[in-house]
Amino acid sequence: MDVFRVNGVFKRVDLAINDKTGILDIPFLTNKCRTEECISVFRSFKSYRSGELVHGEEKRDMGNTLYIGSLKSDVYFCAYEKDYEQYVKHGASLEDTDIKNRFEIRLKNDRAYHAVVDLMTYEDVGRTAFSIINRYIRFVDKDEKKRRSSWPMNAEWQRFLDLGENRKIYLTTKPEPYTFDKTLRWLARQVAPTWKLATKLDEINQTTVIKDMLDQAKLTKRHQQLLMQQALETEDVIK
Repeated sequence: MDVFRVNGVFKRVDLAINDKTGILDIPFLTNKCRTEECISVFRSFKSYRSGELVHGEEKRDMGNTLYIGSLKSDVYFCAYEKDYEQYVKHGASLEDTDIKNRFEIRLKNDRAYHAVVDLMTYEDVGRTAFSIINRYIRFVDKDEKKRRSSWPMNAEWQRFLDLGENRKIYLTTKPEPYTFDKTLRWLARQVAPTWKLATKLDEINQTTVIKDMLDQAKLTKRHQQLLMQQALETEDVIK
């Protein structure tokens, strides 16, 4: 909101999905890309693997990073093994790291702008993130009897997408019961500063812009119900 108020621009926005249970298998997804079992708007992918001895043994699947799409484009995906990154940076045990993998949606310029508009419109990061993912890629299982566009969705990838259907559980905080105090806090944080500025301008310019706006504002049925609820005693509301 602050950026929009000052006519700013969004040069880059990242949306990150943290995998804490290991549902994403980066080497598996990389192999899917190599066998053309990733159907995508993107034309390219790159994969990197870091090798380092851990406890005297080399983990073959450690430190893998998969980029889907060109890093020079305004939208691309990056999936990597977050636990290994934390091991390298902080020496954290791979088993004890909370986040196993991370799937990032990296957006620039107009793509970033539209993502922010969607976030502000629906206030649901899960909806925004998974809508973008579903728009650009899907991992499938090869079926020689069918055209590539009709290959069935891979079960593990579908399991990951299913989190999007339950995004209120996995990706957002639990909704709080409505209270008028919550609305007042929102007004104080988001509206009051601008309201105060407009009121000062009314005083300076001897205008009544704010008063006229309030006089012309119409309460919806929901607002009227909330007004009645706030005016009634608790016992009357229950009745």
